[in-house]
Amino acid sequence: MKILGIGVDIIDNKRIQKFIKSNKFKNRIYSAKELKLSEKTKNKVAFFSKRFAAKEAFSKALGTGFSGNLNFKDIEIVNDKKGKPKYVKSKKIIKMIKKKYRINKFNSFLSISDENDYSTAFAIIQSK
Repeated sequence: MKILGIGVDIIDNKRIQKFIKSNKFKNRIYSAKELKLSEKTKNKVAFFSKRFAAKEAFSKALGTGFSGNLNFKDIEIVNDKKGKPKYVKSKKIIKMIKKKYRINKFNSFLSISDENDYSTAFAIIQSK
């Protein structure tokens, strides 16, 4: 197994607090599943901020940023039964990683955290 990419991001929660007032912003950045999950959380700012940072971190781990064919909604974050966040391996992401790294199988890892003012995320993409 080899680490293919590492990405990290930090975001000022006040910035996201302003943006999430706009449905246009939320619909451009977050998947339908993420928007549905947000309805179950009390702290909307933390929910959206952490996911925004996680999407940025993944794009950095991929080494592309949000350029070319990659957009925010292509990167989806869900939680397992115990609450651990993880990336969804969509067909598009799988195809991009296969093409870029010429591999068939990979793992992705995500750690997210927040405080009052900031949210941060750390992503790793690893070959299997």
